[in-house]
Amino acid sequence: MSETVMPLGGVRIIDFTQVMLGPCCTQMLGDFGADVIKIERPGAGDLSRSFYGERSEEAMNNAVFASLNRNKRSVTLDTKSEDGRKAALDLIRTADVVVDNFRAGVMNRLGFGYDALSRINPRIICASGTGFGPEGPYAHKGGQDVLAQAMTGVMEKTQDPSIPKSIYPTTLCDYSAGMHLVQGIMAALLMREKTGKGQKVGVSLYDSMIAMQMQEAAQWSKHREVLNWAAMPLTGVFDTTDGAIVIVGAFKANPLQDICTALEISDLSPEYPTLSDQRANKPFLQETFRAAIAQNTSAYWLERLEAVDLLCAPVRSLGEALDDPQTRINDMLCPVDHPVLGEVTLVGSPVHLSAAPLRVRHLPPRLGEHTEEVMQDLAARLRTEAAE
Repeated sequence: MSETVMPLGGVRIIDFTQVMLGPCCTQMLGDFGADVIKIERPGAGDLSRSFYGERSEEAMNNAVFASLNRNKRSVTLDTKSEDGRKAALDLIRTADVVVDNFRAGVMNRLGFGYDALSRINPRIICASGTGFGPEGPYAHKGGQDVLAQAMTGVMEKTQDPSIPKSIYPTTLCDYSAGMHLVQGIMAALLMREKTGKGQKVGVSLYDSMIAMQMQEAAQWSKHREVLNWAAMPLTGVFDTTDGAIVIVGAFKANPLQDICTALEISDLSPEYPTLSDQRANKPFLQETFRAAIAQNTSAYWLERLEAVDLLCAPVRSLGEALDDPQTRINDMLCPVDHPVLGEVTLVGSPVHLSAAPLRVRHLPPRLGEHTEEVMQDLAARLRTEAAE
């Protein structure tokens, strides 16, 4: 039986990334079939390997690192030494894409900037994910998810003005920028098929969060009005007798009437017919909903809300979501048996290709696990090129 043809089969990625933005990008490229060679520091590796502050074999192959680094091969190189730098440059000569998520300018200082690499490999694509971009007043700052939330307006908005501003607990900035970096690399690979030349690809946490707020930004630019979807008057999270539910009162001709019908209360829509009326009286409406919903179970209210076709859902824990049959049906669970970590279930790919389903070709690698293998392959390639 022939091996599955993968979209990025034959594409070689030299991966200098660490933590999340870069690794979630290169993992997806690996899932699509690329040969991802992860360059790591001897004795330390990706910062995620010391997530718990330890350097034991078990700690350096923790679940956080594993979640971001399947379908990659790990090579340890001291790129500040002459031999390590030469080996890295030789690998780049054989590669299609170099990916990093260092601060702006670091790759240039290391001698791995686009101008230097394109001289030895004109087809190379250099893809960088930074905190704030390669130029400007914040280019020097270390990029981090929480900082991007704070500096782009994401953290400033809350569901209710009385709720203190807080850090969003999931790394949406890192993941968004990582996926934008995937898009940029794929576009650059397609363009290279037309031109024969590589190029620079750049994304930043800052830009990804500005882009995520495209609707809010347009509304502010045109009307100087803050658009806050979480603060809409008929939307909210409400406690039940055994949990909590969320209601999104929108996309209906008269959602307030439908909510009142589902909650078995008097129709409030004649008194508050417009969105402006509902906004002005949001505290009263929300408290009315809250008092009614607190009287029964989540299942009871979800059934009644869905009967009038209102958008609603239970508020669940991650564990509950992972145990949901829908998660398994969508192939979002990827169990692996790691030689150090043991059995661990990774999150699968959210992109489902019918002709190229996700396969784990390489388990999340131990530090330097593939150094000898990759270096032997590189030596063979260089000998072949020299003979030609």
